[in-house]
Amino acid sequence: MQYQINNEFGYSEDYDYLDSLIERVLTREKATDSVFSIIFVDNEKIHELNKQFRGVDRPTDVISFALEDAEEEFLSTIRVLGDIYISIPKMQEQAKEYGHSEKRELAFLVVHGLLHLLGYDHQTEEEEKVMFQIQEEMLNEEGISR
Repeated sequence: MQYQINNEFGYSEDYDYLDSLIERVLTREKATDSVFSIIFVDNEKIHELNKQFRGVDRPTDVISFALEDAEEEFLSTIRVLGDIYISIPKMQEQAKEYGHSEKRELAFLVVHGLLHLLGYDHQTEEEEKVMFQIQEEMLNEEGISR
């Protein structure tokens, strides 16, 4: 597993706990030979990305850009998954709104984004149920609760 956090926002809180959480998700999904990036940004940057790539003219909390196509055959044992952009101000706002810690909200957004890179989605009720169940399971196993 190789990933890099690009802290473009300058988020100063400790986020070392993400290592174990990410490893747990990748192990569960049998994707331990993977590379990807997590980029911490501000609301303006994520708004721009959301508008440009999703046609949604507002900031969001997390956007994932998956590089894999599930239909492709992989010629390498290393999977290049893509990028996860997380708005730190939006994460902080949601942590307050939902009444839990920034640690919990950031962990949730990282798992959510990573599951998108791994091919999960929540376009239907069934997809959402599966994805959100995995998210809660991973967070609970790491002791990161609401």
